[in-house]
Order: sequence, then structure tokens, then C-alpha cells
Amino acid sequence: MIELYHCHNARSFRALWALEELGLPYSLHMLPFPPRLLSPEYLAQNPLGTIPLLIDGETRMTESAAIPQYLATLYGPTPLAVGTEEADYGLWLDWMHRSEATLTFPQTIVLRYTRLEPEERRAAQAADDYTQWFLSRLRHLTRALADREWLCAGRFTMADVCTGFALLLAQDLKLDHKFSPEIAEYWQRLRARPAFLAAQAAQGAG
Repeated sequence: MIELYHCHNARSFRALWALEELGLPYSLHMLPFPPRLLSPEYLAQNPLGTIPLLIDGETRMTESAAIPQYLATLYGPTPLAVGTEEADYGLWLDWMHRSEATLTFPQTIVLRYTRLEPEERRAAQAADDYTQWFLSRLRHLTRALADREWLCAGRFTMADVCTGFALLLAQDLKLDHKFSPEIAEYWQRLRARPAFLAAQAAQGAG
């Protein structure tokens, strides 16, 4: 059975949501955040101390945007993947990786310097600068949603799962009031999906 090491509403939520979208059986290991400090025994499983860690037989993966791609392509066929023969294959990959490198990364700096660092090490200027970075990159998402319900291929895919996590993190950081109407409506569609709700329930139970 697939195993997933996960922290509540952290990057690993992408993997948890993907598992629920595919209906795959899995074993969920909940950890406190950050696990490298609060669960040092986890370092035996993942020396990086980061989450997610997905274990599927001999396969071990720690990149949150790569895991949904892996699951969709390995356990398909599924409309959650976009095939190489489809016109939007490149766009699918672009949004999968943009979700992490462009949308999630600046938010992790905001998270660190507003919540995770001790009070004396917090840095309002860094948090403000990276908030603006995130919001400026978010404008591309608004443009993409101007004429479509989902990001690519005319259907919901793992690109929406990966990008949806960036919006979940924005909500947790109380940045969602900055969403454009297009993004706010998209976020409502995402969070209404049964698999999103199941993933939220699973981490709550865990």
C-alpha cells in the first residue's frame, strides 16, 4: 500500500488530494510541523526532514508537485493526466511546476518570517516583499482563468490539484482577500470537490 507522510495543510496536501482524486488506497502518517524539529525520528525515513514523503514499493518521492504527476501517469489512464499526444501537455507540465516554484515558494518565505521564526527573528520587510512577489505572480493565474474553468485540456487535472494547494496556503496565510474574482471563483470550485473534502477529512482524522 502507498504510504504518505504528511503535515496538516502543508505541501504534502497535494499528494493527499491526488490520492483521493484517484481513489487509491493509502496509509497516512500525520506529523507535526516542522517534522525535522518536532519528530526527529522521521529523519530515518527522510534525511531531508521535509514533507511529503511518498513511499510506493521501492519508489520514494519527496517533491510535492512531482507526486501527483507520478500517480496520475502510473495509475492511469485517468483524465487527471494530460497525455503527450494532447495539445495542452506542455501547459499541464508548466502549471504543475509553476504551482510550486512560482506560487508556493514565495509564500514559504512569508510563512517563515511571520510565524515559524522566533519573535526576535521575524522580518516584516521580507514577509511583505515576498507577499508582493506572490501576488504579482498570481496575476498570471487570473489571466489564465479569464476564459476557462480549469487550467488546461478543458477539464480538471492534477495541474489544478497542484495549483489549488498554493491557494490553500494563501488562505492559511490570510492572503485570500487579495484574490481576483476569477481566482476566488476557481478556489470555490476546487474546495467543493469531493476529493478535496475527503483529503481534508483524512488529515483531520489522522
